Amino acid sequence: MLRSTAFNDHDLLPGRFSQEGGNVSPPLEWSQVPDGTDQLVLIVEDPDGGKTPFLHWLVTDISPRSEGVAEGGVPLGGREWPNDFGTTGWGGPNPPRHEDPHRYFFRLYALERPLTLPDSPHAEDVHRALTDNEFASGTMVGTFYR
Repeated sequence: MLRSTAFNDHDLLPGRFSQEGGNVSPPLEWSQVPDGTDQLVLIVEDPDGGKTPFLHWLVTDISPRSEGVAEGGVPLGGREWPNDFGTTGWGGPNPPRHEDPHRYFFRLYALERPLTLPDSPHAEDVHRALTDNEFASGTMVGTFYR
């Protein structure tokens, strides 16, 4: 189960998480991590930003003992990767002005073995690497517009 104390599933993300509003990652909590989990992987992506999903945050190697991440933090043991803005770590929402709200999918995966990724993975690389490796997952969606 994945949830946040800052927003509900399919609700508007508070502005402080956006590029213009502070660009801090939201707090997240999770539970029911299965026994035998090697690591957790967190990916946040926007499927509404173009032909391929836009990667906002990728964290691998999260300890299966962790129960979440504080606002602006990094999960226990987590390794942050480059996002599609070209920076490492959280890259908050920044959709074009006057577009319909974009959706931001927060996905947490429990993996049976380590994940192998290229040096600068895109969302599609992560999903490909997850094939046949995940055995549990949780998803929540936030929306944002300017």
